[in-house]
Amino acid sequence: MVTLVQTLTDHVDDVNCCAFSSTCLASCSLDKSIRLYSLNDFSELPFSPLKGHSYGVHSCCFSSCGNFLASSSTDGTTVLWNPQCGEKLAILKQPSESPVRVCKFSPDTNYLVSGAADGTVALWDVRRKKLRRTSMVEDGSIIACGFSPCGNYFITGSTSGELTVWDCQMKCLLNVKTAHDLGVTCCEFSTQPIKDGSRLQGFLMASCGQDNRIVFWILSNTGCELRMKYSLNRHTAPVLSCCFSSDGRILVSGSVDKSIIIWDSISGVPLHTLTQHKRYVTACAFARDLPLIATGSMDKTVNIWRFGVKSTSDDHLATKLRHSVQHWSEDEVCSWLSAGDLQELVVIFKSNNIDGQELLNLTEKNLMSDLKIESLGLRNKTMRKIEELKSKIESTCVGIPDEFLCPIARDIMTDPVIASGT
Repeated sequence: MVTLVQTLTDHVDDVNCCAFSSTCLASCSLDKSIRLYSLNDFSELPFSPLKGHSYGVHSCCFSSCGNFLASSSTDGTTVLWNPQCGEKLAILKQPSESPVRVCKFSPDTNYLVSGAADGTVALWDVRRKKLRRTSMVEDGSIIACGFSPCGNYFITGSTSGELTVWDCQMKCLLNVKTAHDLGVTCCEFSTQPIKDGSRLQGFLMASCGQDNRIVFWILSNTGCELRMKYSLNRHTAPVLSCCFSSDGRILVSGSVDKSIIIWDSISGVPLHTLTQHKRYVTACAFARDLPLIATGSMDKTVNIWRFGVKSTSDDHLATKLRHSVQHWSEDEVCSWLSAGDLQELVVIFKSNNIDGQELLNLTEKNLMSDLKIESLGLRNKTMRKIEELKSKIESTCVGIPDEFLCPIARDIMTDPVIASGT
């Protein structure tokens, strides 16, 4: 279950970004301010709002240690704050003086990256509060960036649709030219590395863009390969933001279609769709140690949602599967195939118009005779995946929680949401 627990209405212009520390929530806006709220009762802190920018604030983020808050603005600066008292610690001027669209700390807080509208990327030494290195992309504005969990690499995304991987010496390791048509809007890493036993294989990253898609990527542990895993296409308009839960199992996305979708990041299954915002959803963030999600919008509000513990369990996923798989679109079936390492079947399934209902009705004979899948091993693997899916569905035939049932018809409801009277 997802419960709306608070709506914050203090900003007087578009909310552009929000971020959690272990004790508070920060939000920033085109109204030039950053506001801070206690996670105890969501009251605004006494020294909030923070006012140090002369133009709109596009991005804000906390360091992992909690000692720094950074904010970036159209005024060409990134400001470092003390989030405990609101003291301004440093003003970092972008070398090109171009509007700064995004900023992110490295996991160890040693570095801060800022990306600007003219394509410049600045790497700052946080402790010394000085510029370390700078570079730039060939085309577009930098509006997205994220550090890998190991801290050795970071990725930037631009309005030209490119994703660029850098090391901490500002060496460009690789560039994906057409990651998103019409531009990248956000990129975020899962904090959980991908491992094969004790061996590190790489890092999971999600990017979203103006093409309405969310794309999952695997960055190799050397930083020299970025491989697309699968994409999600449920939003009906550009996707402006996304973020992972601390355990990496859940992804939240916000879109121009005014909706927020909560996904199972392993299977690509949508768990909830929230539609309380009245305008574009521009920001979303997961709390680090609490089951809280914050979403910001051009409607000038920040919504805080409580994410039920059961929502991340296999039982909850199975409940969602029971009444959603049969309604999967052809694209959602293809996403399921990709998530299950069956990418080679995507074209075959797509050309044969296999949607959720058809997927559940497939037999081994269909795979061999109708879909012309010649490989016995591939047919067996596909049938095992389908049977696993059916097993999850069957496991929900009993014991469905009452909150998922319509109080009148007793049918299973899609995307139940409880709004508090706060």
